Amino acid sequence: MVARRESYNRPVKEPSSPLPPQTLLFDADDTLWENNVYFERAIAAFISYLDHRVHTREEVREHLNLCEHATIAKYGYGLASFRRSLIACFEQLSDEPITPEKHARIVAFTESIASSEIELLPAVEPTLRTLAQRHRLLMVTKGNHEEQHDKVERSGLKDLFSAIEVLSEKNAAAYRELATRHSCDPANTWMIGNSPRSDVNPALAAGLNAVFIPHDFTWVLEHETVDTPPAGQQFIELSTFADLAQHF
Repeated sequence: MVARRESYNRPVKEPSSPLPPQTLLFDADDTLWENNVYFERAIAAFISYLDHRVHTREEVREHLNLCEHATIAKYGYGLASFRRSLIACFEQLSDEPITPEKHARIVAFTESIASSEIELLPAVEPTLRTLAQRHRLLMVTKGNHEEQHDKVERSGLKDLFSAIEVLSEKNAAAYRELATRHSCDPANTWMIGNSPRSDVNPALAAGLNAVFIPHDFTWVLEHETVDTPPAGQQFIELSTFADLAQHF
């Protein structure tokens, strides 16, 4: 399933003279490496397996979104939570009870995600190496700690960051706490990511600057209208990760 790419109609800041040292906070999933595309494939396979006789594929997907909302609120993010959502969706929509065989089949959909290789997005590594020579880089992701740290290790990017932060949720309070803990000057700190809901809007609400790099497969639960930055804060929308080197 191809996620719809939304237009946020924000002006792109023209490249300027090099900035003094900044603190750049980077999202990981779908900013540094591919992630949601693997979930989309698993969801497509799940919907085909369910093969509902009444509901359309779109209606099944909408119900799964509701299941994910509920599961995340109770269990947080990660593959185990996603697996619970698939099982809940199947149980609520299927005409037949879930058997051990069907349960195993659903679990197999999530195992395909766990075994996926880390695929860096175009120009990520060379751009990070360039930026690391001029600025302080921190990785700020969210999700299951063990899963996210495993991705970081397998990505080969860990040594480019002065710190790795795995948050249970990305909201304004979390960004303020993180900025304080790492002695970040808000005026010279930027959150960079593909999610308006988790990367851009809460960072702006926390008093930081933000860079939005859209991804065609951004998770539907991360879609949100980009807020207008408050006075004195900066927002940039870029087409590619490599464009960061022109602004920082």
